[in-house]
Amino acid sequence: MNGLLKIPSPSALALPGGILALIVLMIVPLPAMLLDASFVLNIALSVAILMAAINAQKPLDFSSFPSVLLFATLLRLALNVASTRVVLVHGHEGSSAAGKVIEAFGAFLVGGNFAVGLFVFLILVIINLVVVTKGAGRVSEVSARFTLDALPGKQMAIDADLAAGLMTADEAKARRREIATEADFYGSMDGASKFVKGDAIAALLILGVNIIAGFCLGMMTHELTAGESAERYITLAVGDALVAQVPSLLLSIAAATIVTRVSDSRDLAGQIGGQFADPRSWLPVALILAAIGCIPAMPQTVFLPAAGIAGWLWHTLKKRQSRPEPEEKEPEAPEDPAKISLVDVSDHTLVTIELGYGLVQLVDDRKGSPLVARITGVRKQLSQSFGFVVPQFRVRDAIEMPPHEYRILLGGVVLGGASVRADRILAIDAGEARDGHSLKGEETRDPSFNCPALWVDPATRDQAIAEGFLTVDASTVIATHLNQLLAERPQDLLGPDEVRALIDAVKEHSAGLVETIHPEPLSLAALTRLLRGLLEDGIPIAHPLPILYSLSRAVQQTQEHERLIELLRADLGALIVGRVCSPNERLPVITLDAGLEEAIVQGLHDPTTGQPVIEPDLARMIGERVAGLLAERGSGAIPLTLVVQPRARRALAALLKMRAPSCLVLSIAELPAAQPIEVIEVIGGEQAQPQPQAPGLPSPDSTPDLESMAA
Repeated sequence: MNGLLKIPSPSALALPGGILALIVLMIVPLPAMLLDASFVLNIALSVAILMAAINAQKPLDFSSFPSVLLFATLLRLALNVASTRVVLVHGHEGSSAAGKVIEAFGAFLVGGNFAVGLFVFLILVIINLVVVTKGAGRVSEVSARFTLDALPGKQMAIDADLAAGLMTADEAKARRREIATEADFYGSMDGASKFVKGDAIAALLILGVNIIAGFCLGMMTHELTAGESAERYITLAVGDALVAQVPSLLLSIAAATIVTRVSDSRDLAGQIGGQFADPRSWLPVALILAAIGCIPAMPQTVFLPAAGIAGWLWHTLKKRQSRPEPEEKEPEAPEDPAKISLVDVSDHTLVTIELGYGLVQLVDDRKGSPLVARITGVRKQLSQSFGFVVPQFRVRDAIEMPPHEYRILLGGVVLGGASVRADRILAIDAGEARDGHSLKGEETRDPSFNCPALWVDPATRDQAIAEGFLTVDASTVIATHLNQLLAERPQDLLGPDEVRALIDAVKEHSAGLVETIHPEPLSLAALTRLLRGLLEDGIPIAHPLPILYSLSRAVQQTQEHERLIELLRADLGALIVGRVCSPNERLPVITLDAGLEEAIVQGLHDPTTGQPVIEPDLARMIGERVAGLLAERGSGAIPLTLVVQPRARRALAALLKMRAPSCLVLSIAELPAAQPIEVIEVIGGEQAQPQPQAPGLPSPDSTPDLESMAA
């Protein structure tokens, strides 16, 4: 009952009440005093709208302007209807019959001469309709078109910044709302400009009706002569038209001000004043005015003082420009030397790049901060490769380090580092440098790929390139090393916060899918552990939907971590194989002898993980043989794939990760049925004869004999 009797707030009733009042103005006759008050309110409202438009720093700061323009136009038209009724009914009584405001505009502004008033009114209408309103309408139309055309690009820029970690999800949503509001605003302004144009046309028609109807009523109804009727009614009609036209012109100027604004941190007055404060603009003005004033036929009493004022402005602005601006320093509170904050003893970033003091210039803002730009690019590239936003990196100086050394830490653990020269160029011999070259420099090794290199002077860069060297600067060396070290450890960069952001992004368009997985049956911790396991196996999560679809089916069978990983890998076999071999090419496969594989599966097991433990001599034999096969194929061939039983896959994958990291290890369940294969060798048994290379690609029906391989 209390909800049914809830009374709206006064602010909620203001707008409906105002619209009802406009209708009353059009229908109910008003006394002259109330009509005067309404005219004054109309003028005050128009001035207030103009001031709000001028003080707005950007157009969207006054986003309600189209609606305000509509209601202001309706108010003015309602007053026109009310004043027309008063003029036609009481016009024969004299110039004060329609109120003091109309009388003042008809007598004071035009001197009581209705002919002069007509010309003044027509000039105001021309200025309003032809110049201000038409120009504002054209600007609104073009702005709306350009804003809509640029909308997809702005949305893509927001998505790119969000993926790069330059803004949060809430900031991205706010930015998207701002872009949508901007498009709606200019579209509304394009239509709202028609209100002002229609209002000017309506003013002409109302003036004509007042003149013709008043002239006829004066002679036929009130028995006035033609001169008396013209003097009384036409004067009142012109005064009424001028009273309405002044607010209309103010609103037209406000509309033009809004649509021609350029976003700035200042209001319009500050923006214009700041751009006219350049002293170089006023010296030519002073010289030209003085030159014109020296012409004998020109009025020197006008031009020469104006030239003096322009010269004074130039001198004053130039003096102000040369004066140094005082620096405002906030009073700093004295620090307690005994106080120690958590920031002083804790590093809340996951990845840290520490620099010796000789490399601090690489992050100096005055020199462009080349290292910061490179690191930002690395972070963006890693985020796109892994499929989640990599946490921000921290760069800091380390006084205890040698001056030209850097090191990269992940969670406080040093991953790598080297010594670089900030003022030199690293010329890397990637195998293409000419024998007997004449390039001189400090010998070193490239920290990323361990290639021989030279630190050379930047002036010899062209010579180094001509000699076949690859040249990079110090910031690129550090960024490349950082990228190499982190690209091998995507699972260490994924935490619960990154998983939550990933799930929230998927939830926006696939909420039902997320509900089948999280928070039940998998908690955020369990889901984070699962995705880290996929990344550790080399499966990126850049396309989360297939992974989550597979996970949604897998959780219906089990919630045990290792079993979920195997089910997901089996479901994503085409994705895993597709990263190294296309579906139309033969996948080079090696297998283990059935007896050897059975010995591994039936042998010792780790009591903690339950995984098979491979005997050291056997592990060495398998690793050396796989590494030898990889070396025989060369670097440009499709990587080899070891296909084993599901129970042996994880143990063999851990073994080959250290001895032959480029070899892909799959269980028989993960090999796509439609993938053509070529058995290269069976380790531990007789060497398999390679399948003959057909001149064309194998047909889709050419699939591996999975049962024989499993045996």
